[in-house]
Amino acid sequence: MMNEPDTPDDPRQGLPSVSLVLDDEAIRGLVAEFSRPFVLDAVRETLDCLRNELGPGNEPPPMNAITERVKSVLHANEFERLRPVVNATGIILHTNLGRAVLPQRAVDALSGLNRCCNLQIDLETGKRGRRSFMTEYLLTKLTGAEAALVVNNNAAATFLVLSALCRGKEVIVSRGQLIEIGGSFRLPDCIHQSGAVMVEVGTTNKTHLSDYERALTENTGMVLRVNPSNYRIVGFTEEVPIEDLVTLKRIRPVLVADDLGCGALIDLSHHGLPAEKTVQASIAAGADLAFFSGDKLIGGPQAGIIAGKKELIAKIKKKSAHPHAPHMQIDRHGARTNAPAVSRS
Repeated sequence: MMNEPDTPDDPRQGLPSVSLVLDDEAIRGLVAEFSRPFVLDAVRETLDCLRNELGPGNEPPPMNAITERVKSVLHANEFERLRPVVNATGIILHTNLGRAVLPQRAVDALSGLNRCCNLQIDLETGKRGRRSFMTEYLLTKLTGAEAALVVNNNAAATFLVLSALCRGKEVIVSRGQLIEIGGSFRLPDCIHQSGAVMVEVGTTNKTHLSDYERALTENTGMVLRVNPSNYRIVGFTEEVPIEDLVTLKRIRPVLVADDLGCGALIDLSHHGLPAEKTVQASIAAGADLAFFSGDKLIGGPQAGIIAGKKELIAKIKKKSAHPHAPHMQIDRHGARTNAPAVSRS
């Protein structure tokens, strides 16, 4: 909204300039606390508001009142920044409240990463090493997979897998597993944008192994199982477990992938919680790839983890898999750690 031009009797003429407010002793103290750019924005916002509020017969406020308003603006903006809260919702992994809380051991480790480290160097040879070596090494030990890759989130993991391995090929998925999750991520859209062709089988509530068998063609690239993490279909239902889906390889040489969603690494039933398919069980059953989140049941930072056959992970890692593949990989803080006594070259 544009301000009306000042008139000779306009009280707005009595307002101080931005530079005069910034030179006030109280404001200089705020600059030291909040930094000059933030204070400058708050001063301009305050003076703009006063210009809109002042009318004929009004007196401009004194400088101390102006500085108090600037301070209020700064504190209001500061209130919107990240800060600790109490989760009293009853939802342990609450998306809006940061999902998994990092364990203190991880926080302590992160606090020591404000210096140079052996991020991407082999200390024995002095040559360039692989940035994510240790992360992948630990994931293979945890899951039993031959190789692993960590990207920004599980949506990115799904997209890269399909883009690298199924472009131009058919991907078979149950109608009951065509999920939509937070952020309006829809599996059908992801498959389409990857360049693959989605083939739906079964019905919303029931899908049989024979449905997958009939859908197999010479152009089938992958059979994809998806864990409906955010919803459940109950009652008259049936779905095909990964152990049965891998038997389809006997009919035709296709890839079988398991989108596990939450990424359970332990049997939750031992802790009185509903059973959740573990990553290890999926890999052991014969899934070529399993992908899952790192920020839910694993309790880490937001990440998407792909674990599986070594030759497939190698294809996904290539820049040719997708032009933006390098942009989807984790940052330096997610990959750095001390290396084990094995080669990283």
